[in-house]
Amino acid sequence: MSLLSADGWTDTLVGAITRGAPLDPAGPVLIMILAAAVVLAVPGIVWRHFGIYVTVVHELGHAFAALLTGQRLTGIRIRSDQSGTTHTLARGRWPAVWSGFWGYPAPAAVGAALVLAALTGWQSAALLAGAVVMLLSLLFVRNWFGALAVLVCAAVSVALLYLADGRVQGHVLLVLGAALLLGAVLAWFNVIAVHLTRRNRLASSDAYLLYRRTGIPSVVWLLLMGTVIAACAWAAVTAVLIAG
Repeated sequence: MSLLSADGWTDTLVGAITRGAPLDPAGPVLIMILAAAVVLAVPGIVWRHFGIYVTVVHELGHAFAALLTGQRLTGIRIRSDQSGTTHTLARGRWPAVWSGFWGYPAPAAVGAALVLAALTGWQSAALLAGAVVMLLSLLFVRNWFGALAVLVCAAVSVALLYLADGRVQGHVLLVLGAALLLGAVLAWFNVIAVHLTRRNRLASSDAYLLYRRTGIPSVVWLLLMGTVIAACAWAAVTAVLIAG
């Protein structure tokens, strides 16, 4: 059967909606997975590229939260310096606040979901869902670099879905999930640093923008974001410990 045959794609899609074998990684494997995640997430030459993926997830967090509250999504931009913007039209203050909150926590939430998917046998379904979300988001991306970044993310998901078996997919998702969690923590500390030492960049902080919109101090929003990120990390670690 040809690699790109219709039957091959049909089998892939059927497999994606069927639960596979859950991963039960041993201690040494978990250490290797964590090491790989650190290589991806710690700032450096690799982070300059992987950080764009974190930014994509960040902006899609805003976008998904906006759509959940009935807002009109007018555009997403992803830039090569790992910055991004998501524009929505909201009726009322609090829907806009809700969507504005879910940027920094989104990578942690997605990271935890990827870890849980790998440990419960739904790694193929997670890859399929990720590819679909990325492709649909192209309808709202308004710059060429952003479109390229989203297409690369979708292509990686599709390639893993079609070419890799469930075990390989699971291990890759564990690495990506852990790296997204680490990336979320790093981004949270970075935005705290903006508030403390780089206040000329406050306009780039979601917490500051939420303060401007609601009058609730930025520190409150930072603590709430940190709480969600910590809860996602706790869920992922707990799932790994239970699986082990």
